[in-house]
Amino acid sequence: MVVVFDIEPEVAQIGKGEEAPGKLHKQYDEDKLMNSVLEGDKETIEHAEMIQEAGNRGMGAFAPDMMFQNIVNNFSITRQLYGDKLISLLTGYDPRYIEKNAKIPEFKQQLAKAIAETVESMKDEGLLDDEGAITNRGTELASIALVRELDNIIPKDQMGEKTNKQTKHYGERANVRVYRKGDRYKDLNLRKTVHKAIRRGHKSVQASDLMTSEREGKGTINIILALDASASMKGAKLETCKKAGIGLAYKALQEKDQVGLIVFGSEVKSAVAPTNDFSTLLKTISDIRASRQTDFSGMIMKSIELFPARDMTKHLIIITDALPTVGKEPERETLKAVASAKAAGITTSIIGIKLDNPGTELAKQVVQIGEGRLSFTKELKEVGQLVLEDYQSFK
Repeated sequence: MVVVFDIEPEVAQIGKGEEAPGKLHKQYDEDKLMNSVLEGDKETIEHAEMIQEAGNRGMGAFAPDMMFQNIVNNFSITRQLYGDKLISLLTGYDPRYIEKNAKIPEFKQQLAKAIAETVESMKDEGLLDDEGAITNRGTELASIALVRELDNIIPKDQMGEKTNKQTKHYGERANVRVYRKGDRYKDLNLRKTVHKAIRRGHKSVQASDLMTSEREGKGTINIILALDASASMKGAKLETCKKAGIGLAYKALQEKDQVGLIVFGSEVKSAVAPTNDFSTLLKTISDIRASRQTDFSGMIMKSIELFPARDMTKHLIIITDALPTVGKEPERETLKAVASAKAAGITTSIIGIKLDNPGTELAKQVVQIGEGRLSFTKELKEVGQLVLEDYQSFK
């Protein structure tokens, strides 16, 4: 995994012949983390899940005294902010039990002790610094833990599946054939259709004259996944999107394609150009934290910048649950950006999570202009599969 470590000046000046031990020690440290996760060490996995959940909730630090006060003073609001999963992992108690007993003095003492011990344990492991902020090591652990979810994200029958050059909705036009029911109208070959009608002496085009162009899936493609990390995506939605991103990265890189990533809220927060480096993608996805508003047009224009300029297959998949809210005319600016992306050879798909009616209408316009697919779901468990289906249909 590509991880940037802070190197003290005196360490940085060590000669090449002296670098190996430090690197080996660092690798050994990372291997210990990996082994602890993959071997199912309960405490290590719980710590990793806490760090991931904190990120999903927009938190970057663990302050035990403040967290304790929040829980006992206003549990209902704190429960909304932290979520049941984080509260349970942090305290060791079921949230429902805490709600019933939060005012009992003896239980408050036990609760404060449990929270303090959990945070102190994470500090001892180097997952949090002295102030309770998540360290590079903590982020590393959380990203490794995400890999354990691959079996749940990618169906087993797809783990080793290889794509081939079958006819697809996307890709370059290849053979021309007679139109069949179910073919897309946008794939009609007008020149061949008109030529056939004239040759047959028809004064107007008839159904039997229609000719369509098959599209052949291309070999290697570049794909960017854009994840909405606005406030409405906090918690389970963001966690699901992270897992979907990991699944897409693993699957696409297995297929020798390249994957990029854009994390956006009121601005583009993280951006990775299409790459075959799974470690970089994994770390970036793990680091995602929720923010406030959504800037679609800025995200789409960033994707144009990230995709290679050369002529090749380029596809953008956007996962979102709401309309864009940044800009004077966010909807118009979004459609204009999609048109610019299409002009640059980029197709755009949207996977909408519980979109309202205005959001649905805008999404339809986006995929129409971007010549992509539109998928809706009200079930978070379906998001990962929808992302993979979009990718496979594009192949």
